[in-house]
Parts: sequence; structure tokens; C-alpha cells
Amino acid sequence: MTLDQCLAPALATRRAKHLYRHRRVLESPQGPDVIVDGRRCLNFCSNDYLGLANHPEVLAAFCQAAERYGVGSGASHLVIGHSRPHHELEETLAAFCGRPRALVFSSGYQANIGTINALLGRHDHVFEDRLNHASLLDGGLMSGASFHRFAHNDVQALEKQLCVVSENNSSNRKLVAVDAVFSMDGDCAPVMDYAQVCQRQGAWLMVDDAHGFGVLGAQGRGSLEAAHCDSNQVPIYMATLGKALGTAGAFVAGSEALIETLIQTARNYIYTTALPPAIAAATLKSVQLLDQESWRRAHLQTLIKQFQMGLKHLPFELMPSQTAIQPLRIGSAEAALALSEQLWQRHILISAIRPPTVPEGTARLRITLTAAHSESHVQTLLDALAAVAEIKN
Repeated sequence: MTLDQCLAPALATRRAKHLYRHRRVLESPQGPDVIVDGRRCLNFCSNDYLGLANHPEVLAAFCQAAERYGVGSGASHLVIGHSRPHHELEETLAAFCGRPRALVFSSGYQANIGTINALLGRHDHVFEDRLNHASLLDGGLMSGASFHRFAHNDVQALEKQLCVVSENNSSNRKLVAVDAVFSMDGDCAPVMDYAQVCQRQGAWLMVDDAHGFGVLGAQGRGSLEAAHCDSNQVPIYMATLGKALGTAGAFVAGSEALIETLIQTARNYIYTTALPPAIAAATLKSVQLLDQESWRRAHLQTLIKQFQMGLKHLPFELMPSQTAIQPLRIGSAEAALALSEQLWQRHILISAIRPPTVPEGTARLRITLTAAHSESHVQTLLDALAAVAEIKN
């Protein structure tokens, strides 16, 4: 049997189950108003939460750094790819998060897998929420540590599992790794409760704040600021740069010992070409804008409330979320795809999220709001949802 003969049946099955994925082609910068596959439409599926991906000052910082440092970094950080913008970005992120050190990775996926595998081995234990991002789950599985999954946001279930392990293996490392904001549901983890459980049970807490950093907290410092957690309670903090900051990459922030351990042993850091220096320079400007322009977070909260109030009059199930991620649970993959297509015909871009990304029977429209949207944009979305609801019924 040839390779194609072996692979074709599984692809056909995906199509039959309405799980086949297609890539649309973006032909404009990120923003609320985009051109996709030649069609101008309103974009409600971007993670550019603060509207910084096409900010003129971020663009200027990128271009100036490209003129000075070129396009590619040329090597990994430990060879000759660690540029001045990379170094300044790490120092800025550490200070912004209130941590001694920070380490920039080329992606959030690499940061999570690299960190977990640098800290754990086959005699250790890792505990993860069942709805964690794939990068956290994969990192735990790849580490070789005993892998424990607990019910979503269930603090008691976690503590029960930790108690059992502590009784039998008190000297082994125990890591609890959780998303702070769940990317497909939009709800938040009880981070402070987890921190208290970990302190009682002698475990380390690692928080992935990809969808909270820059958006949550009084100063945009993320989920830990919102939950009033400090670095002693959450010693391992990861966040991405390609969402609220509008650029690319990720970072891990923590103690001197943690960051040096990652530099020395995290294979995903050691053996990966560094991000382009211009990306690091652009991100520095994004952090500055995040620090100076609190109106972006305030405006985003206004839009979230407007959307939630408007949806009360429509026959859709809005999943509980107070973040920029506002998912409508539809049910079947076929129905979610049909609604997405109907909105697309009305020049509204919202992706249908289907299994295996979400559990069977919970396919949804994942709506994301950004600070670049206006109240008029949100009203247009609500009007379009009202129109497709009439067709649905």
C-alpha cells in the first residue's frame, strides 16, 4: 500500500464527519476589517485582543530593527542568535511581571513543552486540567512523568490526586500545569485556589496565561494580577506574545534558578533558531503601549458587556465567560459549520470549532472581541446572528 492509499481513508472519514479543516487566506493586516479569500469582512476570530498587531508604532519598531539587525536571527540563542532586542525584551518582560528573570521562546508550544520536560522526569508527577491546551498536555505526556488529569477547574479533585501521590511518593517532584484562561471556553481557572493547594501539598504551580496576559488585571499584567497571586504562589509563569501583544513568540518568567535551568536544559530553547530580532523589538513597543494605554482594556470590557447584553435576546447558548473569548455552543460539527458559513455569506468571519479541539457534541462558534472593534462592529455582529437565528428556526 502506498503512502497516499494509507492516508486517504482517514481524510475521507474526516470530511464525512464534518471535521475536515480548510485554511482561508488572509490578504490584509490583522484587524476588525480584513480581506479573506478576496472578500472584505468583519473579523471576529482573531486573538489580537488589544488591536496591536497592525499598530503604526509597533510596525515602525519592527521596520527600524529589521534595518539594523536584518531579517533572520541566524542561529539559536546559545550560538549567535541572541540579539540586543531579545535581551532587552526579556528584561522588560521580567520587570513587567515582577519576576527576577524571563526567557523568550519562539512559540508558546515550545515554551510549554520545553519547560515541563526540563523540570520533570519519569520518576515525577504532573497534574493537568482535562481542558488544558494541547501544548501543556503534550508536554506532560512527553516528559515521561506520571500523568494525572483532573476534572475541569475542580480544585478538590486536584487536591485529592495530590494527596494520594504525596502519601506514596513524598520526595518526587510534583508539577501542576493549568491554563489561566481556557482558549475554547473563555472561562478562567481558580488560580489562587490552585496555588493554596500546591503550597499545602508541596507541588509547583505552572500557569499558562496565553489568553490573559495583557488583557486581565488592573494594569494588564494578566491572570495572576487579577487573582492577586505572587511569584511564590505561582513560581512558573508562561505567556504568549502573539495574542494581546500582537507579535509572535512566548516567554517564561520566574526565578534566576528556573530561567538558568531552562537555558541549560530546555531542548526546545537550545535547539531552535531564535525569533527574528525585529519581532523582539516590535514586542518591546507593544509592552510599552500595553503599559501606557489602559483604555484598550477598558474598551474591550465595554464591548464584551455589549455583546452579552445583545445576545440575551437571541436563541443561542453563550458559554460562561467574562473574557474576550465569547463562545456560542452549537452542538454538532455540521450545525456549527453551517452557521459559520451563513455568517460568512453576510461578511462575518467566525470559525467553527469542532472535535477533537473540543469534546464531541460541543462544537461552537468561537467569537473573539478586540479593542480594535467598535460598538458598531459588535452591533453588526449581533444583527447577523439574529438573521441566521431566524433561518435556523
